[in-house]
Amino acid sequence: MFTSDLLEARQTDVELHAVCGTALRELVEYCYTGSVELREDSVETLLSTASLLNLHQVVDACSIFLRRQLDPSNCIGIALFADSRCCTKLRDDAMEYIAEHFVEVLKHQEFLLLSSEEVSKLLSSDNLNVPSEEVIFQGLMTWINHDQDKRRPEIPKLLQFVKLPLLSAGFITDVVEPEVGVEGHSLVVEALTYHILPERRRTLHSFRTTPRKSTVGHLYAVGGVDANKGNSELIWKLWAIVSLLPSRWNMLMDSIFPCIFPAGATSIEAYDSRKNCWFYVGSMAVRRLQFGLAALDSRLITVGGRDGLKTLNSVECFDIESKAWQVLAPMSTHRHGLGLALMNDSGPLYAVGGHDGWSYLNTAERWDPETNTWSYVSPMITQRSTVGLAVLHDRLYAVGGRDGVSCLKTVEVYDPHTNKWSGCASMSKRRGCVGVAVLGGCLYALGGHDVPSVHPSAAKFDCVERYDPRTDTWTNVACMSIGRDAIGVGVLGDKLLAVGGYDGQSYLRLVEAYDPHMNLWTQVAPLSTGRAGSCVVSVENL
Repeated sequence: MFTSDLLEARQTDVELHAVCGTALRELVEYCYTGSVELREDSVETLLSTASLLNLHQVVDACSIFLRRQLDPSNCIGIALFADSRCCTKLRDDAMEYIAEHFVEVLKHQEFLLLSSEEVSKLLSSDNLNVPSEEVIFQGLMTWINHDQDKRRPEIPKLLQFVKLPLLSAGFITDVVEPEVGVEGHSLVVEALTYHILPERRRTLHSFRTTPRKSTVGHLYAVGGVDANKGNSELIWKLWAIVSLLPSRWNMLMDSIFPCIFPAGATSIEAYDSRKNCWFYVGSMAVRRLQFGLAALDSRLITVGGRDGLKTLNSVECFDIESKAWQVLAPMSTHRHGLGLALMNDSGPLYAVGGHDGWSYLNTAERWDPETNTWSYVSPMITQRSTVGLAVLHDRLYAVGGRDGVSCLKTVEVYDPHTNKWSGCASMSKRRGCVGVAVLGGCLYALGGHDVPSVHPSAAKFDCVERYDPRTDTWTNVACMSIGRDAIGVGVLGDKLLAVGGYDGQSYLRLVEAYDPHMNLWTQVAPLSTGRAGSCVVSVENL
């Protein structure tokens, strides 16, 4: 002001409007002494005055002070204050704090005093840390009920920021509909249509059908062969060879195996999509390669696989909350390279195909969680190892794999009501070590190879196919960024994630997420270390 061409630079007396005299005096003293005292009761006034006088060091110091004072009762006020003073970093930090502690923020007066526009801005964020969308709806209704006469007309505008279709049908009819009345009728109808007519969900895709990142749970990656275990190409080719050996070689190979082939990974890590990071969870109790993994409630169930050259039939479960392992009933058949899938949220669990150390298998067995027992079901039509297995519309789909002669492009489906397998449309490519998952009522097949890795013409696929059970057809969708097999594949919210894998030279840290509505792959945070053959499964919020 005084060193520029402004009028005040030529005036003897300058009147400063809306400036606190105490703050101004402290800042003048700061100019002479280089120090100023920051206090909770005056820091905002001091920041405002320092901002007016372009004292950036004081503004930064005040921002840091306020950042340390953030708590659920004052974070909204600090965010609004920072925005009004163009303190971008402080505003962003406060907004991040609000998102992280949103459940607690909803309980405080500052939230109730927000304007309609400010509430809509908050609720439109997908980064709010809430266990379910019910919390968002209940928070909105608390704000509306704080001043019903003035705020009830805002329901149509604000309710569109609540993801009603992702609430349960029971909650929508029993809680939402009575609360919102005629003002929210059209959005209630949209949400119920989403539930009643699932075949229309693709056309109903919107902000309201895209889950918030915190509500989708976490993706767990378990075991595999990791980048800490030596020469990737040599190790993977050795695995391709020894996976074909019959069990009569086990005793000989077990004696030399540790010298030529390092142990597989035992670590478990989980992906948080809201923070876009992986974090360590624990370790497997038994080393396993080419095993199966499923999630049942808050437990990870590991089934079969190999320990060295020993094909396993053992089964264990890991409690995510207690970090404790428990031994469950073993399978009737030893299997590595098996397919594993949970039929419903509560079971049963199916183990299909694989290799028993002697031969390729077409047998299948079912585990009952209530009785902790395994029983055989009808065998597949074809022997399959490194098979992809997934559940779609209460039926098991066994995809690709290899039968001892070649990799397969055929697919067969099991109906538990008839206990029969039948064929369906084949993929366009033969795929061994294929990754499969179900998303949006369709089955996806990712990557894999057309011949075993030891073959000189072995190719790793980047292509992805999608199966639609309504038309019994496969179609190609967008390719991944790199060809790979032994991919861990899982679903988190409305995205398909391809985790790690082997590209022919190295084990990959790469993780990519597929958006079926955009038909687009994007990279997300990589694994902590490259790994191939990792089993991947999603677990809802505990």
